[in-house]
Amino acid sequence: MNQRCARLFVLSALSLMTAWLPAGAGAASKPTDSQRSTLEQAVRDHDAGRIDRARRAFERLARAGVPAADYNLAVMHLKRELPKSTPKDALRHMTRAAERGFVSAQFGLGQLHENGLVGARDLALANRWYLEAARNGSVDAQVAIATAYFLGRGAVKDIEAAAEWYREAAKGGDVGAQYLIASLYEAGDGVSRDLRLARYWYDIAARNGDDAAAFKVMELDERLAAPAS
Repeated sequence: MNQRCARLFVLSALSLMTAWLPAGAGAASKPTDSQRSTLEQAVRDHDAGRIDRARRAFERLARAGVPAADYNLAVMHLKRELPKSTPKDALRHMTRAAERGFVSAQFGLGQLHENGLVGARDLALANRWYLEAARNGSVDAQVAIATAYFLGRGAVKDIEAAAEWYREAAKGGDVGAQYLIASLYEAGDGVSRDLRLARYWYDIAARNGDDAAAFKVMELDERLAAPAS
């Protein structure tokens, strides 16, 4: 489980990522400057191998209601870095952080339930948290819930909803989503067929490094330039 979790989760310092709900969306209060400084130092301690010192700081912050600290404790439990680490403790901390409005934890709960890292695999519950995080701006969660709708994986198959979330993820810069929404516009699958919009998104994907998208741009240029029959 350690290697698998290491690929999925990393510790969070607030200065390194945007992980909060917008004001007025039910978000927990953001940490004070002192709490932020303590959190960042605890992450540095963890990375330097001072695990017990990091744990004590995260636990103090978690008791003070800082969701990022609960998230980091969950990650440490998942990686078996704490004495008597258990999936139950990881789930408890991750859930508390998610319920307090930490978007990374909302996406993280989706990963835990999708991959069966804290018990039986539960795709429906994973999608519930992916959708919550997607609504709150997580591009990774937008891709995850779009894929769930596209495949009917743990959710009713809904190509229109898949297209909606792929488009949001594409706007957020996900190259795979940019290619996928282009292909949906090209085929008219879940959206009205629109070759110009398809070319627009293929072009963005190509500019972001997708080689296949570059060929699609050339193909669509030829099709759009061809006289109507």
